[in-house]
Amino acid sequence: MTVAPGMSSPSSTNPLAVVLLSGGMDSCVSAAVARVTCRLALLHVSYGQRTQTRELRSFREIADHYGAEHRLETRLEHLGAIGGSALTDASRDAVSARRSGSTIPDTYVPFRNTHLLAMAVSWAEVIGARHIYIGAVQEDGSGYPDCRQEYYDAFNRLLRAGTRPETLIDVVTPLIHMSKGQIVREGLRLGAPFHLTWSCYTEQETACGRCESCLLRRKGFREAGAADPLPYRPT
Repeated sequence: MTVAPGMSSPSSTNPLAVVLLSGGMDSCVSAAVARVTCRLALLHVSYGQRTQTRELRSFREIADHYGAEHRLETRLEHLGAIGGSALTDASRDAVSARRSGSTIPDTYVPFRNTHLLAMAVSWAEVIGARHIYIGAVQEDGSGYPDCRQEYYDAFNRLLRAGTRPETLIDVVTPLIHMSKGQIVREGLRLGAPFHLTWSCYTEQETACGRCESCLLRRKGFREAGAADPLPYRPT
C-alpha cells in the first residue's frame, strides 16, 4: 500500500467507509479524502457505459494502490438496457452531448446515482460501514441533477427512513462545492494516484481530450498548475 507523504495508514479503530469508485479523477480524490479518517471499502459499478472496461481497470489499480480492506465489483445491466444516455448508447454523440430542449447534457444517465447509492447503502449495512463517499461535483461539474447538494440532503433523509433503526450511515460528498482546480490540488496534497485514473467518456486507451469530462479534467489540472498524467489525442 502506498502512503501519501506525511500521512499514516488509517487505524483499525477508524470507521469503515464505502466509496463509490468509478475510476475517475473525482472518485479517486473522494477515496483519498475518505482514507484520512476511514478504512476503505471500494465499490465499482459497471452499467453498460462505453468505457466500462477501462474504468474497471482503473478501479482495480486504485484499490491495489490503497490496499483497500474491502472491494466489490458489481453490474447494473438494466441501466444500459433502459438507455437514454450518450454514455450507454454508442449511436449518440458523447462529445458535444447536447440534448434538444434541455440544459442537462446527453451524458446524463437517468437517475443513475440513486441506483449506485442504493447498492452502496445495502453493502454498507451488511459490512457495518458508517459512511458512503461519492465524488459528486455541483459547482464545477456537468450540471447533472443527481450531483446537487439538495439531492444528497434528500437522499440522507431517505436513508434514515429506509434502513434499520440501528443503522447509522450517511452519504458524504467531500467535493461537491469544489472547483476542478481545487479538486486537483486536494488530490495532489493527499497523494491521490491520478496516473491510475480515467476520465474520458469515449476512448479506452488515449483520451479524446474533447468530451466534457476530458475538458473539465484538463481545466482542473490547468487551474492547479499541475501536469495531467493522462495521454490525450492531438487536437
